[in-house]
Amino acid sequence: MKAPSARTLFYAVEQAGLNCLAGNFFNKGAAVEETAARSLIIKRASRQARDIRSFDMMPEDAREAGAHALSFIPGQVAVLRVEKEQAYFAFASAPEDAEVEFLVKRGYGAGGAIYEMTEGDRVELVEIIGHGYPLREHKGNDLVFVAMGTGVAPLRSALRHVLKHREEFGQLVVLYGARTPDDFCYGDEVDEWEAAGVEVRRVISRPDGHDWSGPTGYVQSLLDHVLPGLSSQKQWS
Repeated sequence: MKAPSARTLFYAVEQAGLNCLAGNFFNKGAAVEETAARSLIIKRASRQARDIRSFDMMPEDAREAGAHALSFIPGQVAVLRVEKEQAYFAFASAPEDAEVEFLVKRGYGAGGAIYEMTEGDRVELVEIIGHGYPLREHKGNDLVFVAMGTGVAPLRSALRHVLKHREEFGQLVVLYGARTPDDFCYGDEVDEWEAAGVEVRRVISRPDGHDWSGPTGYVQSLLDHVLPGLSSQKQWS
């Protein structure tokens, strides 16, 4: 079982400069939430992008409707099992959300099996691992989230959590890169994020053959344009 790749970066911008909090949402030796395996029921499956679906799930033993009762923080990862196959999936939902959500890409193994599932099917939650994002340590700071591809899952988890505590943080910026416009997930939520005051910038690396008027290249290139302005404008409360 391979560890997830480093696809999501999370920064807190302070007056003294840039403090990189996490370059990987999973770290070897990270804390493990010790729990007995639990059965999760798929409540909804939705297409998010080309070959990517989102799955909203609830523990089968949940006592209250709309309360998943799982303990995790944004940036942590769930180990899901289908029969004897296991795979890592970052939470795409905030801890406060009624259900837990994961992004799943078409493929092989446990991920491929889950991708083909529908409402009412079950998967097993083996454990919750990873340090997650230390958001509480950076209240009052501007936050910059950087993601590529399905790495937007833990970004969304953290962003949804922060938006529920909007008054505790400064400016919010999302930098999201994908190969083509068809590879962006959660396109229907971008307007909601922007309406909540989030600056969203998207970039694609393969523009040929697509109707795209936005920036091209790799998402890392956007940092040079965003970070200097944030650090110089940061005001401490």
